[in-house]
Amino acid sequence: MSPTSPDTRPPKIPESVLVVIHTPQLEVLLIERADAPGYWQSVTGSKDTPGESLVETCVREVREETAIAIGTAAVPLSALRDCGLVNVYEIYPRWRARYAPGVTHNTEHVFALEVPAGTPVVLEPREHVALRWLPWREAADACFSPSNAEAILHLPRWLAERA
Repeated sequence: MSPTSPDTRPPKIPESVLVVIHTPQLEVLLIERADAPGYWQSVTGSKDTPGESLVETCVREVREETAIAIGTAAVPLSALRDCGLVNVYEIYPRWRARYAPGVTHNTEHVFALEVPAGTPVVLEPREHVALRWLPWREAADACFSPSNAEAILHLPRWLAERA
C-alpha cells in the first residue's frame, strides 16, 4: 500500500480552516470536489498537526489546492484575514471515516484571502476537478456547505470593517 493510501494516513484532526478566496471586486473562487461531483466550495482543510497554527494551515491548504502562494509580492500574508468566525458542525457521514473513531464534529475557522483579479489557479486534481469565479451572491448560492455560504455572504461586511 502506498504512503498516500487513505488506509495508511493518520486520522484527520477535527479542526480546520475555510479560506474564501476573492478579488477586490468580490468575485469568489469556488472549486468542485473530486470525491463529490457537484459539490462546490472554497478552500478548506484540516490542520496537519495539533501544533500547526491556523495561518500555517491556510497557507498550506491554499497552496496545495490552488497553487496560490500566500506570502509573495502578488499575494502578501497581509491579504489573508482571520474573519473571527468559528463554526462547529457535524461531519458528513460520508467523510467520517477519515477521522478517529467517535469523532463526529469539526471546528472550522473562517478566513478570507484577497487576490488580484486574474490570479492563476492550478487545481490539485485528486482533490478538485473544476473551478469558477462567481460574484459573491452567486458563489454563496452555489456552495453545498451552509457555513461556506454564510462566510461568503459576510464578505462585504468584513471588507468594509477592514477599510
